[in-house]
Amino acid sequence: MRISGITIPDNKRVKFGLTEVYGIGVSLAEKIAKQANVDAMKKVSELSEDEEVALRTYIEENLTIEGDLKRQASQNIKRLKDIQAFRGARHMRGLPVRGQRTKTNSRTVRGNKRNTMGSGRRKVEKT
Repeated sequence: MRISGITIPDNKRVKFGLTEVYGIGVSLAEKIAKQANVDAMKKVSELSEDEEVALRTYIEENLTIEGDLKRQASQNIKRLKDIQAFRGARHMRGLPVRGQRTKTNSRTVRGNKRNTMGSGRRKVEKT
């Protein structure tokens, strides 16, 4: 089964298989299956053609997924940068955006520098 260019694995259940699509998590997948009148615990390989079409049409008509969602997110970040908002500046600098502390955390963002007290100057050898 394919949804917006993504192949859903046949060996997974519908509830977990739909999470392969960017923008769909487990809880949303359950809601989609319920709206399309499909059993969420059925395996994707067991779905009939009608059930596949029902899932596909519901997703395409009612949800923003994959490329459109990624494009929307990047446009939101670009807008923040253009209006020179604080959050946009944090995005530009590659720092945490949502108010996290940066003195001790955010090692992955700042680079994994581990400066300690002993790593400063070297002791001069006395003769």
